[in-house]
Amino acid sequence: MGSLQPIAFHLGPWPVYWYGLIIGVGMFCAYRLMLHLAKKRGLPEETLLDFMFWSILIGFIGARIYYVIFQWDYYRGHLDQIMQIWNGGLAIYGGVLAGAGTILYLARKKGLNPWVIFDVAAPGLLLAQAIGRWGNFMNQEAYGGVVSLEFLQRLRLPSWLINQMYIEGAYHHPTFLYESLWNSLGVLVLLFISKKRQGSTGEVACSYLIWYGLGRMVIEGMRTDSLYLGPFRVSQWLSGLLVLVGMGLLWQGDRRHYLVKRGR
Repeated sequence: MGSLQPIAFHLGPWPVYWYGLIIGVGMFCAYRLMLHLAKKRGLPEETLLDFMFWSILIGFIGARIYYVIFQWDYYRGHLDQIMQIWNGGLAIYGGVLAGAGTILYLARKKGLNPWVIFDVAAPGLLLAQAIGRWGNFMNQEAYGGVVSLEFLQRLRLPSWLINQMYIEGAYHHPTFLYESLWNSLGVLVLLFISKKRQGSTGEVACSYLIWYGLGRMVIEGMRTDSLYLGPFRVSQWLSGLLVLVGMGLLWQGDRRHYLVKRGR
């Protein structure tokens, strides 16, 4: 029973990892989708590229710092591995928070409404997350608890995927797949909202917080590699908080819209 290897090929002595290639594909697809939405909102491509470059750069740093912080008991004795992101270890929430902070800073600096940028970025970000989970698949990480072979076969998964879920002597829930599918469906939901609510500000971004937060909160409870703060799964609690924030902001926006229509 052979699993897929994390190295795609070599460029001379340097290995090229599937993880990095898949993340790159995710970012490219996200860019194409964001560019399409940016044009509809009247944002020039140069502005989008500027936001993307800095938010991705700072986001990667934030994703790694977030992961290392919550795995410090390990990394304090392996300082040489802190920069080895090709072995995995990027926490999406660290990247999202760092990237959002970067967008907020740049938008204010350029005199733009940050919610317009967030609305443009949200569907592309969710698409990148859906694709990026397959990098976890290649690294055999972000999986769930032990299940039987029969369980995976009942899901009608291909044999190559089932084989990759055979880790440390047992089959596991393909939680990377659950999240990838949830995120893919979420992209369609966000695009539908974006089309139906043209001209609105913040609704797509808030819907991202709710959609991704709900899915991640459930799926995180199934994983075996969660980051913990004491007895609590960090991502699960943060997901719940983001759902509440997204719902609160949507309610506030709807209420303001209602009061404006009533002339108050």
